[in-house]
This record gives sequence, structure tokens and C-alpha cells, in this order.
Amino acid sequence: MTSSPLDPHAIDIDLTSRYAFARHVALDAAQRGMAYYSGRRELTVEFKNADEQDVVSIADRELEAFIRAELERAFPEDGFLGEESGQANLSARCVWVIDPIDGTACFVNGLHTWCVSVGMMLDGKPCIGAIADPNHDELFHGCIGRGAWVNDTPLRASQAQHVREGLTGTGTFHPTGKQHFMPFLQCLLDEGGMFIRNGSGALMTAYVAAGRLIGYYETQLKSWDCLAGLVLIDEAGGRRNDFFRGNGLTEGNPFLVAGPKVYDQLANMIGPSLDA
Repeated sequence: MTSSPLDPHAIDIDLTSRYAFARHVALDAAQRGMAYYSGRRELTVEFKNADEQDVVSIADRELEAFIRAELERAFPEDGFLGEESGQANLSARCVWVIDPIDGTACFVNGLHTWCVSVGMMLDGKPCIGAIADPNHDELFHGCIGRGAWVNDTPLRASQAQHVREGLTGTGTFHPTGKQHFMPFLQCLLDEGGMFIRNGSGALMTAYVAAGRLIGYYETQLKSWDCLAGLVLIDEAGGRRNDFFRGNGLTEGNPFLVAGPKVYDQLANMIGPSLDA
């Protein structure tokens, strides 16, 4: 089962200013993030819930505070959900979902696979997304009914017909869902596929929209890691599972995005746990 995107012809709110804002604030935050990245050896790094693989830095918190303040100034009526500072007014028609640094473990260890992810939901569905990758000078962005882009280049999901025809992004999270990870990898390898993990769910989702990956499966993902990217998937002709079912917005769910011709093959490899 896959969830349907918004009907762009039925939208009765002006999205132009919010789309422009998303791109601008993502780029601004990413440049601020680069300043922290250059001085990362001096950053204070903490572990969440005593999990040494789940890290947060002062850069995450300060960048989210910056983005949230900019949003409150520009669109005070909108709701907010952020990885570091929680939620506000989730009943609003427009809700912004923010990851100030997606790929924090990569960030603090000097790897170039981190980004700033700024997404917006309208009436409960992904509508605007901007993912800024300052290490590669790339801004992935999209708006419902207006296409998806990396900088000025249109995005199009892969038309691969079998998993052996490209790379599949994948990952898992230690507390939840890890029991499904190795069986999926075994199926993927048995079918001649190959996998990659770069440490950023937002970037891997964007890469599926761009056709760089044929698919991306995560055993458990949070909405701030993927909301912006789901807009790109919808606009680039990809497919996605029903990620927002139940409490997916606030608690997360298993996650699959893929090119339209390999989605069913990947979903069958994952099995019932994908949409249980």
C-alpha cells in the first residue's frame, strides 16, 4: 500500500512564499552548519538515550533554533516539528518538519554526507521540501505540482526494472526494526542487487528522486529525516510506502521509496513488516 500525494489543483493556500522560504532557510542554515563543521573538533557532542550511535551536537540545537525562529517570524500561524526542540501546533494546516543536521554522526566524524532538511506538510501530506547539501553545493527542492530539482536540474526517479540494475540505499536503527535488516540484505544480494548506506536518510531519499539510487529502505525512520524528500519522490515519479500511517509523523515507521518499476520487488523482499 502506498499513500497518495496532494492534488495540486485542490490547494487553496498560496505556497509560493513558503516554497521560497524553505529553499532560502535551508541554504542559510547549511552555510551556518559549514562553519560548525569546520570547527567540529571543538563541538560538544552528546548521546541520546545512552545510545553511542545516536549523537547530537550543539550545532544541531543552534541550527534548529535558528530555523524555528525564522519560521515563527515569517509564518507564525504554522505548526512545527523538529528533531531537537519538539513540536508546536501540529493541528495547523501547514506544519514544518525540520532536521537541522541529518547525518550528525557523519558531521561530527568529518564525513561529507550530512545536510539540512526542511519540509512542510499541508493538511497532513508532504507539500514542500528543501534539502541543502553544502559539501557538494547541491540544493534538492520541490513543491507539489511544481516539480522537483537539484539546483536547476529536474529530478526523475530511476526507471530500472530490476534491483540488479542499480544501487539500493538501506539502513537500520539499533533499538527498533533491526531484526528485519539482515533478511532484507540477504534477499537483495540473492537477486543480484547491491546496497549503500551514507548516514543521511534525507540525502538517500533525495538520491532516489534523482535516480542515483533505485530505492531506499530503512527499517525505522523519523519524519524529520524524510518529509522533505518525500515531496521530491512524489514530484519525480517515484513511489513510497504509507509512512504516515498511525503515529508516523511523531514516532516514525518503516520506510521505502523507490523507482516505480522496482518498488514492488523491494517491498516483497521486506515483507509484512513494511506496512504492518
